[in-house]
Amino acid sequence: MKNIITFIVLAIGLNTYSQEKKILEPKLENIAWIAGTWHGEAFGGITEEIWSEPSGGSMMATFKLIVDEKVQFYEIEVIREIEDSLILQLKHFGSDLKAWETKDETVDFPLREITENKVVFEGMTFEKVSSNEMNVYVDIKNENGTVETVKFNYKK
Repeated sequence: MKNIITFIVLAIGLNTYSQEKKILEPKLENIAWIAGTWHGEAFGGITEEIWSEPSGGSMMATFKLIVDEKVQFYEIEVIREIEDSLILQLKHFGSDLKAWETKDETVDFPLREITENKVVFEGMTFEKVSSNEMNVYVDIKNENGTVETVKFNYKK
């Protein structure tokens, strides 16, 4: 009897885990929940990130950080479908719109996996908290070579 109860508990646990971890196809429609105008706080300032709906095989976004009522930097971000997967690419710009990366250079985040409430790229993760809230986790390499994960909590 004890073994049957243990088996049932394990089966329920595994079923719950597999439902939470259901891997979705690398299609833009599976991450369309990212679309919208998002506001949050990070780096001692106000952040704004605006994502388009999927169209033309991509989603695009703009980001800006405002500290002491002054723009510190901007980003242009794109998630696009390539080779049966997705890739997130971005470019940084100073407040004067001068690019941080060279003309042909982008910062690339290849897709690792998509679940119902999470999109995991190498170095950046989007987590759906609710229809009006998401967390974005970004791995940032410091000058000393260590990597720090910064959490951006956004609300629509």
